[in-house]
Amino acid sequence: MSISIVSTLYHSREYIRPFYERCRKVMEAAGLEYDFVFVNDGSPDDSVEVAAALTETDDRVAVVDLSRNFGHHKAMMAGLQHATGEHVFLIDVDLEEPPECFERLWETYRNHEADVAFAVQPVRHGPAMHDVAGRLYYWVFNHLSEIPMENNQLTARVMSRRYVDALLEHREEVFSIEAIWSATGFVQIPVAVEKAEHKGVSTYTFSKKMALVINAITAYSSRPLNMVAWFGIIMTLGSFLYIGVVLFQYLFLGWRVDGYTSLIISIWLVGGLVLFNLGIVSTYLAVIFREVKRRPYVLVRQVIRSQSAAADTQSHEHRHQK
Repeated sequence: MSISIVSTLYHSREYIRPFYERCRKVMEAAGLEYDFVFVNDGSPDDSVEVAAALTETDDRVAVVDLSRNFGHHKAMMAGLQHATGEHVFLIDVDLEEPPECFERLWETYRNHEADVAFAVQPVRHGPAMHDVAGRLYYWVFNHLSEIPMENNQLTARVMSRRYVDALLEHREEVFSIEAIWSATGFVQIPVAVEKAEHKGVSTYTFSKKMALVINAITAYSSRPLNMVAWFGIIMTLGSFLYIGVVLFQYLFLGWRVDGYTSLIISIWLVGGLVLFNLGIVSTYLAVIFREVKRRPYVLVRQVIRSQSAAADTQSHEHRHQK
């Protein structure tokens, strides 16, 4: 029984070695055959060199070096493409999610005959604004999307080979990996895992987080477009109702129809709603524009392995081609 440990690298040089050592101890305690797949997501530091050094002493380590930074979610998908184990343990390298959580995930995964056992954070730590933003993200997504998503998901998860193969069938250019995890289906079991204290600076800026929200909603929900139509219907009915009131006042009550201020406010309100609706439609058009090009969502510069592992891989590929 073999398991591939998949993780991504970005500003990760200080975490790689301790992550590697802790994962080795966990896997050896579990009595499992294992290998590592590190994906260098265009890290500006020497993360790829530190990870590549591991291949010189351990032929179970492979480093997938992407040609540039493509983003955390796409890098994870690239790592899953290179995972060869019967099972896959996906986890971030920064040790916020302790590698030791594998034991609980593996136990749940095996006992429930699940396809996925994934970590969820019972209580979000950190600044209050991050907690509010996280709650808002899941609330908005679950109210707009047809596919429900578990709140406070972490990266750490154990997955079956059939689930990973199904996951890799998704080829969207614009996506949120959390949404894809949920959309793929199969039997998925949440497991409570406490994150360690974060010592570094998050690479997820506010703009990146907003992009993830927009990608998740536009990729898995058409409800915003339906809302545009309902806005139009409501505004039209309201306009007819107001016209009726004004005509009644003019014909039967003799009231003069005036009010420059109310006219300007109405124009601004309607103009704002029109621009808002056009913005929603434009966002979906932008997604379509990016999807129809069918560009690869990552490009690999090189795959670094030990010489013996590289020879085994070439031999396997040659037999597969025959």
